[in-house]
Amino acid sequence: MDAVANLNQKCAADFAEILRRDSEWVHARPTPSTWSPLEYACHVRDVFTLFSQRLELMLNTDDPLFANWDPNVTALESNYHLTDPDQVAAEILEAGNDIAAKFAALEPDQWERPGRRSDGASFSVLTFARYEVHDPLHHLWDVTGESMAGTFS
Repeated sequence: MDAVANLNQKCAADFAEILRRDSEWVHARPTPSTWSPLEYACHVRDVFTLFSQRLELMLNTDDPLFANWDPNVTALESNYHLTDPDQVAAEILEAGNDIAAKFAALEPDQWERPGRRSDGASFSVLTFARYEVHDPLHHLWDVTGESMAGTFS
């Protein structure tokens, strides 16, 4: 499943590059209800971090139940819109590389380990990986309008 690791690293690098663009554009919301590129990058950084923690739980705990997470509350409480883009660029690269390394290091028997979300949804590490990598890809599309489909076929 090197594709999962590669996609996470690519998304992290792409978001870091996005954050180096024009500051006005990085901070601007396209509509009042749509996050700015900076806010999306903060969210993706936090997704990498949270899912890395959850992956560790799945690998080290029998069928863990994940705490609930509301990304909109996190965005408000963490003041995503006020965060320094250079800081977020460094943090997203670190978090993306961290989760990529964890997925790349998995042994074949670890892909079936279970975990559960607070709403009752159950995952194996494999289905968790698919769910995780979707979020950064989806938000990269939200920001750039560019699909990464076929990048790692």
